Amino acid sequence: MIFKAVRDGRPYPEHNLTLKQWAEIPPRPLRLDQLITTKRELALDKLLAEDSTFYGDLFPHVVQWNGGLYLEDGLHRALRAALQQRNQIHARVLVYNGQPE
Repeated sequence: MIFKAVRDGRPYPEHNLTLKQWAEIPPRPLRLDQLITTKRELALDKLLAEDSTFYGDLFPHVVQWNGGLYLEDGLHRALRAALQQRNQIHARVLVYNGQPE
């Protein structure tokens, strides 16, 4: 099993973080098998693209909520890491208590 679980959607309320606010969170290592995805499907062309992070954040975005680590953005990067036989990634983790920022 690559991920702890696969969901379709976010179980937590909207946090309204901007990309700038995400960029202020330092990345930390996380094991892939701790992550719960918030997307069931992925686009194969994005997975295979060499420049998939060119216009976005280099690090995936994870929301820690109610004891779970939810992979909000970065599914393709996490899956690419798994295909390269890596069991962890560096991600930005928002510890979220359900109150809008």
